[in-house]
Amino acid sequence: MLKKNRKISVAESIREGLIMSMKKDKNVILIGLGVDDPKGIFGTTKKIDKIFLKKKRVFDFPTAENTMTGIAIGSALSGVRPVIVHQRVEFSLLSLEQIINQAAKWYFMSGGKKSVPLVIRLIIGRGWGQGPQHSQSLETLFAHIPGLKVVCISNPKNAKGILISSIEDKNPVIIFEHRWLHEVKDFVPKKYYKTKLGKAEIIKKGKHITLISSSYMTMECLRCAEILKKYSIQVEIVDLQSLRPLDIKTIMKSVRKTKKTLVVDNGGMMYGISSEIISKIHENLNPREKSKFLIKRIGLSDNPIPSTRSLAKYCYPTYDDLVDKVNKMLKTKLKIKNKLLTKNIATDQPNLNFTGPF
Repeated sequence: MLKKNRKISVAESIREGLIMSMKKDKNVILIGLGVDDPKGIFGTTKKIDKIFLKKKRVFDFPTAENTMTGIAIGSALSGVRPVIVHQRVEFSLLSLEQIINQAAKWYFMSGGKKSVPLVIRLIIGRGWGQGPQHSQSLETLFAHIPGLKVVCISNPKNAKGILISSIEDKNPVIIFEHRWLHEVKDFVPKKYYKTKLGKAEIIKKGKHITLISSSYMTMECLRCAEILKKYSIQVEIVDLQSLRPLDIKTIMKSVRKTKKTLVVDNGGMMYGISSEIISKIHENLNPREKSKFLIKRIGLSDNPIPSTRSLAKYCYPTYDDLVDKVNKMLKTKLKIKNKLLTKNIATDQPNLNFTGPF
């Protein structure tokens, strides 16, 4: 019997949310390449096909992503609530026309009479030498499209709540999951609960500087805050959770409080999420305020990710980099000790148990 306040992983939390949603609503179905595989897509769909075997609500699909998405959109228009899972965000690129021109547009083109309650889970991030074509974080591509909701999980609790809310939403929702988060454990309520879409959360309060992030980089921000805490620097962390819509109200509340902000992009900075956030911040500051605020950003290097570890490790910012950036922004000139030599460790392996192939 599971305890009320048990610790489970992000992968277990997603799986639990899927099962609960499917039991609550008979119209929820699960589709994707490998959803019935024994490993269950990093454990997130493990044995779900066995639970709903007789009801035929879990569908493995061949490598025909465009066709799969078209079928899912058609079924969603007919009252079904499909959940598509892609083991790589790159796989979804084969179905962009369906997502952008169909799923995102139906509600608008029908005057609100028809909607597409479709959830697409996209797994992102570095991993096991996957290199240029399978290690990308492409949140910006989807966040640019009106009609889509785009959200990012960052911990076990919001993983379950965001997934359930996305499945219940009447609009298409894109969920980004970083593969380095799947084994992270924390307390997750056993009950059925929802996390409001479009709402950011201040997960750590501080007064000296604000770090704004999403997905896996929220974990790096928390590690950075723990190090700086030893030097009496109080970091406030805003976990975006939603990229579209963007909760600028919560962001501005923290920015005005600390007056120094570092936006930590989970993807590339050029034309990215951090660019949009900084633009929104400046638009919401009046001319007299702007001179009192310091706003910087950090993110992935502006190049395709190399397959070789010796090069890939220089592409990703770590909490060491965040500590150095904050140190410069606050002009504290601290000599931080006991930092991990993150440039010397394997940057494509989230833990020792992670051995691929995905």
